[in-house]
Amino acid sequence: MRPIPRSPLPLRPLAGAMTLAALAVLSGCSSMPSLSSIASVSGDKVLGFVTPYRIEIVQGNVLTKEQVAKVKPGMSRAQVRDLLGSPLLTDMFHDNRWDYAFSIRRQGAPYQQRLVVAWFDGDALKSLDGAEDLPTENEFVAAVNTFKPSGSLPKLELSEAERKALPVPARVAEPTPEQVGPQRSYPPLEPRS
Repeated sequence: MRPIPRSPLPLRPLAGAMTLAALAVLSGCSSMPSLSSIASVSGDKVLGFVTPYRIEIVQGNVLTKEQVAKVKPGMSRAQVRDLLGSPLLTDMFHDNRWDYAFSIRRQGAPYQQRLVVAWFDGDALKSLDGAEDLPTENEFVAAVNTFKPSGSLPKLELSEAERKALPVPARVAEPTPEQVGPQRSYPPLEPRS
């Protein structure tokens, strides 16, 4: 029988070290919770500190109190469309109803959803439902604005006392043509014909 050749490195200690490393890795994975359970517990954050990117989704027509205040019963469909825009939903089985739906999902701002229904009698507007709880333009912009300035806002105007405390600039006389320099004439850019 031929003797079994021995490797230059002893395999037994190397195998033991590799087994310990594999067990350490696997034990770490078993104590780590799943990503879905972490995301549902902490809201938008994964692993407690990473916020994933979410696509901003805007659907429908933004309607404000100022826009709806211009719409009056008795207006034609064309006039309502001019003031409020095209409806998001028109149903061929209910042609007397236009649905103006709006929703926005923006990271860092609360989810918003509104529905305004325009009811028609023939071609004339009968009523608007859901228009009572619409925000003003300024309220809507404030609700979707995710930019929060840090610190206090800068002062944009001087008070009357601060204006009077400013030094008065000395009046400078208008320069005469002699002070400015000689007047020169330049040749024309194109030849005269």
